[in-house]
Amino acid sequence: MSALVLPMSLFLAIAMIGMAAVALFAAGRVTAVLAAGLVSLFASVLFLLMFAPDVAMTEAAIGSGLTTFLFFFVLGRMRRERRS
Repeated sequence: MSALVLPMSLFLAIAMIGMAAVALFAAGRVTAVLAAGLVSLFASVLFLLMFAPDVAMTEAAIGSGLTTFLFFFVLGRMRRERRS
């Protein structure tokens, strides 16, 4: 079990850096929000691998779930305001 932790942690770290770069340089807002949500989701899996399940659940619920939902809610409001 512990032999897989280091390669998975490295993969998640590289994936988080990649998704953060996508979030920074994305042309569209939706792509940037999804990439930022994936960074948070990868962080929650990384916390789980580091044996911190309480932090992982909090990061998944608030960081990945609630924040991404809030960003999409605000983007929808911005689009509606722009139309009217």
